[in-house]
Amino acid sequence: MKTSHLTLRLPADLARALARWARAHGVPKSQVAREAVARYLAPAPPREERTRPVTAGELAARWPSLPHLTAEEAAALAEDIAAARGELPALRAAWE
Repeated sequence: MKTSHLTLRLPADLARALARWARAHGVPKSQVAREAVARYLAPAPPREERTRPVTAGELAARWPSLPHLTAEEAAALAEDIAAARGELPALRAAWE
């Protein structure tokens, strides 16, 4: 595969964010930039393939065929959510 060299100038805050992300994920900054440009330039899906909002009537019609959690799965999910909420920092009031 032929490659081309590109020099890119970024604002300092964006450059720091890029470096942090690359370091955290163990990949070179150039790889992050290549993947970001590829995603940005990827062709949009055809109009008919784009998602559209689902109406309440459509959702109600589909509801019986959608996968549902068992009672045990729902209880485990509720426990996980409660535990995660307990780990969140306390919120400060807006006027503090």
